[in-house]
Amino acid sequence: MDPFKKLNQQALAWVKDMMTELPTPDPEKALHALRAGLQALRDRLTVDEAAQLSAQLPLVIRGMFFEGWDPSGKPLRLRHKAEFLELVREKYLPRRDPDPERVVAALFRVLSRRVSGGEISDVVMSLPRQIAEMADWDATIAATD
Repeated sequence: MDPFKKLNQQALAWVKDMMTELPTPDPEKALHALRAGLQALRDRLTVDEAAQLSAQLPLVIRGMFFEGWDPSGKPLRLRHKAEFLELVREKYLPRRDPDPERVVAALFRVLSRRVSGGEISDVVMSLPRQIAEMADWDATIAATD
């Protein structure tokens, strides 16, 4: 099999998951939402945690994750849900659909299926409580305040 075809198929599986979770029949909308959510999450994680999460992403998705990243000054000191949703909204521009909260919820559902439970737990536990609660993950109980 052509190695690029396999890489694209792996990325397409993630996009299809986002299509299901949003829900939308539009793969471009799902791809854009996936990128916006992942990049906002990346900017809120420590550099080490972002690297650990990225290791479990397919290569094409990992490229989107790191696209335009400047690790200096990370993690962003966003403590509140509204601040994080604003970051997702900024990453999603120029599109404005769907609501950033739906993007985050869909992203965490996809991550919970595609990334190991231990890694998701590490990610969620590294987030402030208001942001971690959007993940609807059992580890939110241990999230920081």
